[in-house]
Amino acid sequence: MQGTVDGFGYGLVTPVAAYLMACLGGALGLRCTTRSVRDNGRFKAGWLALGATAIGSGIWTMHFIAMMGFTVEEVPISYDRPTTYASLAVAVVMVGIGIFVVGHRGTSVMVLVTGGTLTGLGIASMHYLGMAGMRLQGTLEYDTLTVALSAVIAVVAATAALWAAVSVHGFLASLGASLMMGFAVSGMHYVGMAAVSVHLHPVIDLAAAGESPAGLLTPILVGPAVFLLLAAVVVMFDPLLVLGEPERGWSARDGGRRTGVPAGRGTVPSRRPAAWAADRDRARDRDRRRRLTGRADGR
Repeated sequence: MQGTVDGFGYGLVTPVAAYLMACLGGALGLRCTTRSVRDNGRFKAGWLALGATAIGSGIWTMHFIAMMGFTVEEVPISYDRPTTYASLAVAVVMVGIGIFVVGHRGTSVMVLVTGGTLTGLGIASMHYLGMAGMRLQGTLEYDTLTVALSAVIAVVAATAALWAAVSVHGFLASLGASLMMGFAVSGMHYVGMAAVSVHLHPVIDLAAAGESPAGLLTPILVGPAVFLLLAAVVVMFDPLLVLGEPERGWSARDGGRRTGVPAGRGTVPSRRPAAWAADRDRARDRDRRRRLTGRADGR
């Protein structure tokens, strides 16, 4: 007997909320990865770890917010907490491996493909391990081709996200990349859910009652959601993370002096380059006239 599956029990509320969490995690993770690529100091590993945890927490939170809307009409659903939390750990570790590969090995095509593949497989593994944590009076069955398609979407999305992290500069461009990443991760989730069918047990205990999916999942989502908010606060206190790469020719570490000006010379004068060129030309004309005048006097 096949169960009646509904993935949108709360209408558009859960898909929209899930998408926003995926965007938040992606935005924080991409900015932290970008920051780590430009930082060769002792905080590089810290930025990479923060980015990996932000992305992993974001996609995990997105998954289970979306699962609040997943119901099987004939039977109640519950979740095994150890398996559910294990899916969070898998997401963070696998995403972390991919991000550390890019952060420490550079930004060549092969490195991006390797890091993106590991990160994408981590996203897919998190999804299906989270599904394995579901408990209901039936068996979940999957369409193989649709599962493969969801894994491909995850890998492509992760590779594109890592490329954006090392190639896209500026706040608006990074925001656009985060929105695209959220769309891709959410798309992977719902493609994966389209592969699911439920085969119910021959005998169903109709007296078995449980909480609603929202009541079951809300408590376990509090921790990752709070972490994402704290990570957002950390990012907000670093202007380079928020605004992206500083204006060309300026260095954020030298207090606003233009790069190339020796230390101790102070800040850049208020004159513009055109004014400097005009002063230089006038000085050359004066020197030329003096030399010509001196030669004339010598005759």
